[in-house]
This record gives sequence, C-alpha cells and structure tokens, in this order.
Amino acid sequence: MGVPPARVVFPAADRAEIAAAIADILASGTLTLGPYTARFEEAFAAAHGGAHAVATASGTSALEIALRAVGVEGRSVVLPANTFYATAAAVLRAGARPVFADIDPATFALSPQALEAAVEPDTAAAILVHIGGLISPHADEIAAICRQRGIVLVEDAAHAHGSTCAGRYAGGFGVAAAFSFYPTKLVTCGEGGMLVTPSAELAAEARIYRDQGKGSFGANHHVREGYAWRMSEQNAVTGLVHLRRLQESVARRRSVAARYDKALAAMDGIEPLAEPAGCRSNVYKYIAVLPPGTSRADREALKGELAERHRVRLAGEVYDLPLHHQPVLRRFAGRRLPAAEDLCARHICLPVHSDMTDDEADEVISALSDVWRGGGAGAVRGADR
Repeated sequence: MGVPPARVVFPAADRAEIAAAIADILASGTLTLGPYTARFEEAFAAAHGGAHAVATASGTSALEIALRAVGVEGRSVVLPANTFYATAAAVLRAGARPVFADIDPATFALSPQALEAAVEPDTAAAILVHIGGLISPHADEIAAICRQRGIVLVEDAAHAHGSTCAGRYAGGFGVAAAFSFYPTKLVTCGEGGMLVTPSAELAAEARIYRDQGKGSFGANHHVREGYAWRMSEQNAVTGLVHLRRLQESVARRRSVAARYDKALAAMDGIEPLAEPAGCRSNVYKYIAVLPPGTSRADREALKGELAERHRVRLAGEVYDLPLHHQPVLRRFAGRRLPAAEDLCARHICLPVHSDMTDDEADEVISALSDVWRGGGAGAVRGADR
C-alpha cells in the first residue's frame, strides 16, 4: 500500500472501550448533551490548561459560536489568507466581513505587522490560526496589539491539540479557541469540535448558541440565534477515549519530525519549517518549503512522481490556494498578499501519523531523496534559476 498521507489510529483496547460505552449510551436513551459530553469537556479543558470547554458539532461551529459570542456581526474580522475555508465561513456565518491578511513566512501564521496592516476602523476581532500545529512565537505580541486596538483575539486551534508556546497550550492566548475533531486530527471523534475559553460568561453563551439558542436545555425558550451545534454522546465518548493518547501521539509525531529534519538537512533546496525557540508543535503537519520560483504545477509533478514511483502520497497542503483566490471569496479580495501567495504555491507536507514507524519515515525520506536528486524533479530544482 505504500505510505498514506494520514492514518486514523484507534488501538484495539480503545475500540473495545468505545464500543462498550456506546452500547450503554444507546441503552440509556441519553444520546446528546449527557454525562460523556460533560466528561469530555472537563478532560479537554484540563489537557489544555483551560478553565472552560464547550463541545460542539464541529470545529467550524465552535469558531462561529466564539465569534457570535464576542459580537462581530456587522463588522470586520482579520484572518490569515492561508487558512482553511472554514475559518472564513465562520466569519461570514457570524454576520461579519472577512479581511484577509498576509502571513509570516517563518511560521505560516498571522504576523504582528500583517495584523496592523489589515485592521480597519470597524474591525471587531482577529483570528490567529495555528497552522500545522505551530503556535506563533509572536502570539503574545498579537494579543497585545488586539488589546491596544480594542479588538478581540480568537484562536483557530483546529490543528493544535496539545501544542504549546512559552509553556502555554493552544487556547491560552485569546478570549476563546476553537478545536476540531475531524478524522485526521490528533484527537478525533469522527466529527465534532470544542470551544475553550477562560471566561465563564463566554462559555455560558456558547452553551446557549450550540443548543438552538435556548435559554435552558428542556425549555422552548430561545434567547439567541443559535443552531443545532450539539455533540452526540457517541462522539463525546470516542473523543474522551482518544484524548488519552494525545501526549503519546505528539511524542511520536515529534520523533518523526526530528527524523525528517535530519534528512532534509542533506537535501539542497528543501527547507523544513523551523520550530521557533520556546514553541512545541504537535506536528499535525510536517511542512517543508520548496525553492523560490516553484509553481503549483512543479509541486504537483513532484507529488505525482512520489506517488507513482514510490507509492508515497504527500499530505494536503496548508493551504494550496489562499482564501482571497478562492472563487467563493473573491469578492473580499483586496490588495496582494505576497507571502501567502508565494508559500501556498511552494510548500509540501510530508506524511506523519500518530503511530508512524521509523521504517515508514525512512521510506518517505528515501523516496523524496530519490525523486529530488534524480532527473524527475529537475523542473522544481531549477525553479530558482
């Protein structure tokens, strides 16, 4: 089968525990907003040093709820151009206008300078996205700019389960953070999300929004324009069990990343995204940058050769097309964003799994070395001429 771009890991013991719990859930008849959801919220908050966590139907809904709760409707929200569509979608669904900002090439994240350049008179919030699981070392500076400007900082931590910077976990830099439990994430429950916040008031608002805007669970009394953003008990127990594997998953991914770092040091022209001092990524993605001048076509040719000749499929980029170039969002495009446009075109993500073996990592390294040093990647290697 070769090396896949991603792999969902549930050991046999975890599968058995989840299956038994789901049988109990089905027998109980409490299928949503029950005890497993509460336990998952408590455990996830504790794992990230957070005071409050609110389980939702998806990471996208967690982000939208956070934006609704801080009051962005009718105003603008700054976000980086190289994030997933869902970040912009949450802004739009919360009734705000997205303003796309450029990124820091060293972190693939919003930079303080880019934030300053993008803030407008009506800006209500900024979203710091932890791309690939790396928290920007400038997160505190970005938070300070937001405070000075009177805007709210929200974290899109969809990639960042267990990631830290300066000893603080993702979710510890803004007023709220949104995590995703999509199947590729380090912690998954199939579909689902989590809002983490230090604010008891914001957490209370989030619980109202996620349950159709009802003032209380059992009442037909609606006080907010909420939606069906609840997490099922089946999803919650799956996430609860998988969460226990988080630290061992991070450790294994970081071991693979160290192996890749050493190998790429010997490959002229491919530069890994360096981890800044004080930052500890969960390595949700292993990002490497190809030479200046590399085109999307060059990158696709490289990926095609790896898959065809070595059965190694690279993981999806972060991201291959910046948001201001997405057809559905072009009406919000403003000035050129050169760093985002450049890096979206010329980076790759090597496969990394939470149970990846050294042999699999070495297979990826061998395949990339063969294609890069051989004639097949000549178009890419010559891109900077």
